[in-house]
Amino acid sequence: MSENAILESLYARRSVRAFTQQQVSAQDRAAILKAAMQAPTAGCQMLYTIIDVREQPRKEQLAELCDHQPFIATAPLVLVFTADCKRWLDAFAAAGCAPRRPGPGDLLLAVADACIAAQNAVVAAESLGLGSCYIGDVLERCEEMRALLALPRYVVPAAMLVIGHPAPGQLEREKPGRFAEDVIVHEDVYRPVSAQRFAAAQAQRSPEGSLGKTDYDTWIRKFCERKYNSDFSREMSRSAEVYLRDFLPWPADEQ
Repeated sequence: MSENAILESLYARRSVRAFTQQQVSAQDRAAILKAAMQAPTAGCQMLYTIIDVREQPRKEQLAELCDHQPFIATAPLVLVFTADCKRWLDAFAAAGCAPRRPGPGDLLLAVADACIAAQNAVVAAESLGLGSCYIGDVLERCEEMRALLALPRYVVPAAMLVIGHPAPGQLEREKPGRFAEDVIVHEDVYRPVSAQRFAAAQAQRSPEGSLGKTDYDTWIRKFCERKYNSDFSREMSRSAEVYLRDFLPWPADEQ
């Protein structure tokens, strides 16, 4: 392990899904948001809007919409990072420009901006002794999420963070293992990982973890059904498609 405090923090960080009742101080909240806004950003445009969800009923609705996860409602700090392709579009129009309609590339760039900002918030929270957890399910149930957060056209939830003081035992839990570097880092070009190497890498990173005493073939079939083929995964794709429709050409645009 390195003696570098930032690296040590990154290596040790794990998701926290249970919090004490202690509130995040106004000072810490401000520091986390300031850190998020210092993140690298495409063309210094800051293509994101952060929604700081404070109302308890709204948190409870978020918990239900995000695949029924009650701990979301108990988090002192709930931040939704949206990919915002509307702010600059409005500014261009107000200045008398003739801006084109945002396309898929604009959305992907804004999603990257939003997620980079979110990771800055995670690192800042960790440095303050706070725990955090990413919630990808914020992308689900597009229609209800739009209504709950008043999301206009061209604004898409990219990630949600729940942050608070970790409940006892949360930081003692074993952190899930990571894949070996050769599976993740490819030199110069992309190289497909063979099924055999992937199976070995999964067993290597979880000798007594997710595989347990189950053989790999049985485990991966169950994992596929539990995650990739699950109802929530299918809903996320459906919901994402609804958001994407605003960024795809209309038939009339193709003529």
